[in-house]
Amino acid sequence: MAIANRYEFAFYVECVNGNPNGDPDMGNTPRLDPQDMRGFISDVALKRRIRNYVQLAYAGQPGMDIIIQTSTNTNRFIAQAKEAAAVGLAEKRLSAVNKARDKACAMFYDVRAFGAVMSTGPNAGQVRGPIQLTFAKSLDPILPLDLSITRMAAAENLKDKATAAEYLNWEAEQDEDKLRTMGRKQLIAYGLYEARGFISANLARETGFDEADLQILFEAILNMYEHDRSASKGLMTVIPPLIVFRHSGTDGDLAQRQRQALLGCAPAQQLFDLVTVKKKAQVDLARSYRDYEAGIALDRRPAGVDVGFKYGPAQDILWNRLGEQGWLRNG
Repeated sequence: MAIANRYEFAFYVECVNGNPNGDPDMGNTPRLDPQDMRGFISDVALKRRIRNYVQLAYAGQPGMDIIIQTSTNTNRFIAQAKEAAAVGLAEKRLSAVNKARDKACAMFYDVRAFGAVMSTGPNAGQVRGPIQLTFAKSLDPILPLDLSITRMAAAENLKDKATAAEYLNWEAEQDEDKLRTMGRKQLIAYGLYEARGFISANLARETGFDEADLQILFEAILNMYEHDRSASKGLMTVIPPLIVFRHSGTDGDLAQRQRQALLGCAPAQQLFDLVTVKKKAQVDLARSYRDYEAGIALDRRPAGVDVGFKYGPAQDILWNRLGEQGWLRNG
């Protein structure tokens, strides 16, 4: 069964000596807000790494395929969904489209989670997913660096069918400097980014996003950079805990309580305001998450909202372990 509770969550991504999310329209420089110089990581970049982790960790398991894959044609997977639903690829009647849409939700984790536009080829309709992520934003200003690098080799293309001997002769005729090339690398020395997410139980009913899918989402968030290393990204880590707010309701009447859990018991911003992460007083320039102090005002939790904390592989965390064995309930 689909999840029956609304959720909000927040997590923190640390970047050390890397480019957390380059902007291709700006020479791949790290994204930032020009007004306050704080950095961005786009929601699309975060979703990509969640997809990559699920694809890696749950490959071959029923219902865990990914529709938005790197260097593929999405229409191929839409066609697979229509074929599995036993409807014609050119069939455009609403009943057939809805049948293919439901089959795509059952087959593809990211369709159940994030939704998808599947009307680009073999029409399987559109799905509005229950999970939305904000851009992650750094807690402090960042300073993008544009560094020159030297590549100790050239990559001159003499002709399409040049032999190895011809390349060797060409090398012998060149000055040493011509056999080196220059490049550039964009990075930041340090940034701690906060991302926020929202999960609609209402929309989960439409896609079938269930409790097992929810736990896989949290697992993927906590581990998504552990299997996505590259020289350009430097050292990127999700720093635990992942903070989860679950709306459970307060009403004595079960039906009304279930309605409260579905719709929520407090505005999302009120819940996020309970969390504080800031540099320690004695720190002038942060270069580690240990340079920050964090806390959550549990005494100000609205009634009907539970708080949970998810922990990943890192040994150190932003604050002491709370609620590790379950939910801290309120109301």
